[in-house]
Amino acid sequence: MLMALALSLPTAGSAQSSGVPQPLVACGGDFGSFIARMKQAVVARGRSAQAADRFFANVRQDPAVLKADRSQGVFRMEFLDFSRRVISDNRMTNGARNRDRYAAVFQRAEQQYGVPAGILLAFWALETDYGAVQGDFNTLNALMTLSHDCRRPGLFQPQVIAALELFEHGDFDPARTKGAWAGEVGMVQMLPEDILRNGVDGDGDGHVDLKGSPPDALMSGARMLQDLGWRAGEPWLQEVTLPAGLDWSLSGLDQRRSVSDWQRLGVQGRNGALGNGLQASLLLPQGRNGPAFLAYPNFSVLFEWNQSFVYVTSAAYFATRLSGAPVYAAGNPEPGLSAAEMEQLQRKLVARGHDVGGVDGILGEKTREAVQREQIRLGLPADAWPTPALLNRL
Repeated sequence: MLMALALSLPTAGSAQSSGVPQPLVACGGDFGSFIARMKQAVVARGRSAQAADRFFANVRQDPAVLKADRSQGVFRMEFLDFSRRVISDNRMTNGARNRDRYAAVFQRAEQQYGVPAGILLAFWALETDYGAVQGDFNTLNALMTLSHDCRRPGLFQPQVIAALELFEHGDFDPARTKGAWAGEVGMVQMLPEDILRNGVDGDGDGHVDLKGSPPDALMSGARMLQDLGWRAGEPWLQEVTLPAGLDWSLSGLDQRRSVSDWQRLGVQGRNGALGNGLQASLLLPQGRNGPAFLAYPNFSVLFEWNQSFVYVTSAAYFATRLSGAPVYAAGNPEPGLSAAEMEQLQRKLVARGHDVGGVDGILGEKTREAVQREQIRLGLPADAWPTPALLNRL
């Protein structure tokens, strides 16, 4: 059930591309009083008081949502383990079948929005197993529970207002609309604000139905990626081979150089020519002894859909597989850290003045950048892969 994996870090573009906003109303306290505050907020923003009464009539707090929000363990997995877990033969086979079945939709999505079939298939597969597992949480209850919780109320309260607008359009049922614990709905899992902004009636029936209509879901997902900055006709991720003795401090998503520069350094495509004329970053998910990729500008766009490094890298790699690339050369990476060791490492990095984005035991991009800076300081191979040896040195 991968839908829950994808949604542990809510990431729809309009909700967070500029950071988490301030809440619209005070969070916490009695839930009934919070409902009243939210009603006042939606009416103040132009929604009908009568519609608000109907919309909030049966809303309930859901403790299971809060439990899911605090459970992030799967993102502590390493790239090789995670990608092997989520990219199965069955998903590859069903991806090919769905590509054929909805060939006209994929062609239209690429023509209108520039997003290729492989990307849409990868997210469709990893978010909901091609629509089979869309989540069983009442969406309004989930959004209101997270809006009331004081961890990230500014992210979720605007989604409640957007859901009310969808309700007024006839595209959201407070009692029956279900999805992920974080409030995303449909086959490609979009938050209400993004449905309002990028929802597409792909099958022409007059409604945007992301739960039951693959054309609606795929066209909406493509439009959202275009809105987030997807560049038509450009690659996103490409496996490469590296020369011995490369300066590993050149790797990392925070560093870009031209493809011609990478070629001069001896970097070559493992399966086909590199994307000439583009900028790219050298990505080593498990260090210099593991698989290696060039990440092009489109790769960064995917972080607007989901901010988990291991999820986005796996999804992007899966999209290359669905587009014909071979299985990666896994190499022989050095052993990594356990979750407890990763938290210990993060605390040491914070103590040295690094911003790791929070001590959570997850190797995200900020932690990787801090690791690389410490590797440089200590004279270690600066490939951003934390090992027990680095932890001991710190």
